[in-house]
Amino acid sequence: MPELPEMETYQTLLGSLIGGLKISDVEIGREKSINVPVDTFTKQVSNQAIKTITRRAKYLIFQLQDGKCLLLHLMLGGWMFFGKEEDKPDRTIQVKLSFGEQHLYYIGLRLGYLHLLSPEEVQEEFKKLGPEVLDADFTLDAFLQIMQKRKGTIKTTLINQEVLAGIGNGYSDEILWHSEIRPDTKINDLDVQQLTRLYHSIQFILKKGIEQGGYMENPLYKGDGKTGGYQFYVYDREGKECSRCHASIIKSEISSRKTFFCPNCQQ
Repeated sequence: MPELPEMETYQTLLGSLIGGLKISDVEIGREKSINVPVDTFTKQVSNQAIKTITRRAKYLIFQLQDGKCLLLHLMLGGWMFFGKEEDKPDRTIQVKLSFGEQHLYYIGLRLGYLHLLSPEEVQEEFKKLGPEVLDADFTLDAFLQIMQKRKGTIKTTLINQEVLAGIGNGYSDEILWHSEIRPDTKINDLDVQQLTRLYHSIQFILKKGIEQGGYMENPLYKGDGKTGGYQFYVYDREGKECSRCHASIIKSEISSRKTFFCPNCQQ
């Protein structure tokens, strides 16, 4: 599932590719991917320019010139491609927005969606989200205050979007590896030093993920050299060598989520 770094990469790249451009045509391949009737969606979105593209947690918000918004959540397996018809992937397209001869294809939206909403409805969707962990006002003190109120395992807490926005299964394992904390550790058992280390690891790993274009396998456009440059330390590397202590990475399950960690250097 795309997480904060992947969506931030999409936001940056799409801003330069389609920011300010007018949507010349709309095609819906799967009605369940949108929230209004196809005719309504097509009529209200066609001939609208993309004013801005912003990110909140794992969402992208495409603001249209009339003030309406397209709210995108890719969920599990969703991705996008921008380009000409002859360059599009050989995959089922759920939604297609055209910008003249170039098109933005939304692919794999079996669980994901592109909803047409007012700004107020978008804010309502975000009501329960936790803070943005890369915002300037998300300080160490703010993080420690949040953790003081939480119980349960640290892995489950990191991926709870109502606690912290944008961290998912993959990067939670990366963050915990970097901070040398076992994912099944109870929050109550973590001291201030460990929590401080964890805070700095959140900053380091997510910023590195953004700098390297996230971990998405599929390029956003033909010749895209940015997307997918991030290489995991532990996630999905069961049986491979830990780059820090050379022990074998193991796979476990926490709250029905596959979890990867080093049993030697994560204590």
